Amino acid sequence: MELEPELLLQEARESVEAAQSYRRELSQRLQGLREARRQIKESASQTRDVLKQHFNDLKGTLAKLLDERLVTLLQEVDTIEQETIKPLDDCQKLIEHGVNTAEDLVQEGELAIQGGVGEQNEKLWSFTKKASHIQLDSLPEVPLLVDVPCLSAQLDDSILNIVKDHIFKHGTVASRPPVQIEELIEKPGGIIVRWCKVDDDFTAQDYRLQFRKCSSNHFEDVYVGSETEFIVLHIDPHVDYQFRVCARGDGRQEWSPWSVPQIGHSTLVPHEWTAGFEGYSLSSRRNIALRNDAESSGVLYSSAPTYFCGQTLTFRVETVGQPDRRDSIGVCSEKQNGYDSLQRDQAVCISTNGAVFVNGKEMTNQLPAVTSGSTVTFDIEAVTLGSTNNNEGGNFKLRVTISSNNREVVFDWLLDQSCGSLYFGCSFFYPGWKVLVF
Repeated sequence: MELEPELLLQEARESVEAAQSYRRELSQRLQGLREARRQIKESASQTRDVLKQHFNDLKGTLAKLLDERLVTLLQEVDTIEQETIKPLDDCQKLIEHGVNTAEDLVQEGELAIQGGVGEQNEKLWSFTKKASHIQLDSLPEVPLLVDVPCLSAQLDDSILNIVKDHIFKHGTVASRPPVQIEELIEKPGGIIVRWCKVDDDFTAQDYRLQFRKCSSNHFEDVYVGSETEFIVLHIDPHVDYQFRVCARGDGRQEWSPWSVPQIGHSTLVPHEWTAGFEGYSLSSRRNIALRNDAESSGVLYSSAPTYFCGQTLTFRVETVGQPDRRDSIGVCSEKQNGYDSLQRDQAVCISTNGAVFVNGKEMTNQLPAVTSGSTVTFDIEAVTLGSTNNNEGGNFKLRVTISSNNREVVFDWLLDQSCGSLYFGCSFFYPGWKVLVF
């Protein structure tokens, strides 16, 4: 049965769209293959260059060490030779002097004897007197050959086998690094980098994370430690960054090969404190606030409502001052001047003593006191939209989780009106408190 022209045309169009989609998918896979081939080729070329350079350096170093050792041994030979030859030279001079003396005496004696007794009595008497003063029976002692050095070189050929074994075991070629970056999570002004070990036979002692802007040629260290997650701060929004990680094996000094670099960026606006508020000094990026010595009270708010439900807002206390029960760190639906703390309506916060306040009321559940290095996180999710029971006094409910020092409290927060984003803030009554927000 033949199809109607319109149905036939529709079917043809769908077939063309399917073919176009199929072609796009295949093109993407071809691009993936090209990138995989390029990675293999480039990494193989780089590995060859590294191996050649390393072994050339090694040969040069070994040759230098061998030359230095040879010079040292030759100097030892020279020293022994000079020190042991000198006594022989002194003895030789003594013997040669005796030989010359004896030769002179022989010649003088023979002349005296040839003259006869009658004629040469005076010469004979002079020669005999001279000979009596020379010790003709005193001979210098010459050392036996067994008593003088006989130099030789002691060379242990086993070093060749030792060096050979080390050289044959030196260096490895890995088809892939033992660790790889697993996930990049954008944060306001930062990116959380998570990595994992992909080689089951590799026991990692430490990890090393580096990053750079894609427009830069230089990687810089940002973390070294045993954790498998780190948040990289001071990330500019909408800028691509490249991350890579390596590991150091248990008991080893050298680092493993780098992981395959991963590119990430953050589209979230960085959290910033409000500038120019008396009583607080801010960092250049305005994400760190320090309570200074100025006589001032009030809440330091964020410059804008940049916290959205579903995100995690984190405060890290860098340094501490004297605590006060009115201190607060938290979030609110709107800025309200005239308050010296976030312990008020339309706000949730934690005090430095660990007390938790919701709309100005202290909860029975309490968290540990805030100390230097403490991290306080807020996770807020929308529970209901629209009106709720009027007796509850609100028409917008949020589920709030505050975590600090490995403990957390969970509660519902009722607002008078819905809001798409929230402000954050802090208040400290004594100087010395420094808080980083991200």
